[in-house]
Amino acid sequence: MTQLERTLIILKPDTIQRGLVGEIITRFERAGLKIVAAKFVAPDEAHFRKHYEDIGKMISRWGEDIYNVNLSLMVESPVLAFVLEGVEAVSYVRKLVGTTDPKDSAPGTIRGDYTHVTRAYTNPIGATLPNILHASGDPEEALQEIALWFDDSELYADYETAQGPIVRGRVPEKK
Repeated sequence: MTQLERTLIILKPDTIQRGLVGEIITRFERAGLKIVAAKFVAPDEAHFRKHYEDIGKMISRWGEDIYNVNLSLMVESPVLAFVLEGVEAVSYVRKLVGTTDPKDSAPGTIRGDYTHVTRAYTNPIGATLPNILHASGDPEEALQEIALWFDDSELYADYETAQGPIVRGRVPEKK
């Protein structure tokens, strides 16, 4: 049975530095996703290693050099981490965001609209890949990432948004 899911979003330093925070959050809210946690933070290298390797396997997949370049981007400024909730939120957010490599992201996706630099350009020269944000890849990863970035006491799901029943559907009263 399909149910509400939560997913982690991290607005990366390139988003913070370009002043795109409000536009990006608006895209998620207009889609009917509910923000259940948010904080502006500057994690240390140990935190990012847990996120990118222990959970995401970045070093295992791409190597230590790529991780180190990514880490240099992630510590340029604070990041905005938040949790979204919605029906099949993880896969839906991935569609809204676009692919990790911006060149493969369609216009209309967040990455397709706000960035164009590619791994094929950045990796050979050792440059960062400014791709706006991180979004959990699957529901299990989302659970692990949310637990890394937020304590249970920081999650606020027990409130109703004005559009909640409208975007999730209403069950008619039985007569």
